[in-house]
Amino acid sequence: MYFIEKEETWEDLGDGIRRQITGYNNDLMMVKVEFETGAVGSLHHHIHSQSTYVAKGRFEITIDGNPQILSEGDAFFVDPNLVHGAKCLESGMLIDVFNPKRSDFL
Repeated sequence: MYFIEKEETWEDLGDGIRRQITGYNNDLMMVKVEFETGAVGSLHHHIHSQSTYVAKGRFEITIDGNPQILSEGDAFFVDPNLVHGAKCLESGMLIDVFNPKRSDFL
C-alpha cells in the first residue's frame, strides 16, 4: 500500500539507467527510472499505454518518429504499440505509469 524509497531496491539496467518499481496491481504500474547524462532508452514498443512525467533533468523523447525536448515538469503519453525512446541530455528521472502492469519488469 505504501512505497518507502529507502526500503526498496533499485534495479541496475546498465549503461547509466536504473529503475525502481513504486507500486502495481494487474491494471496499473508506476516506475521511477533514473538516467545519467547521455544514457539512452532505446527505441521500443509494447502493448501498454504509458504516461510519463519528467521529474528532473532534460530528455530528448521520440514518439512515432517525432522528437521533442522535455524538461522537469513536462510529460508525454504513448499509445500502445507506438515506437518510442529517450535520450538523457541532463541527468534526471522519469516517472512512468503503465496500463496494464509491465509483467516483464517483475
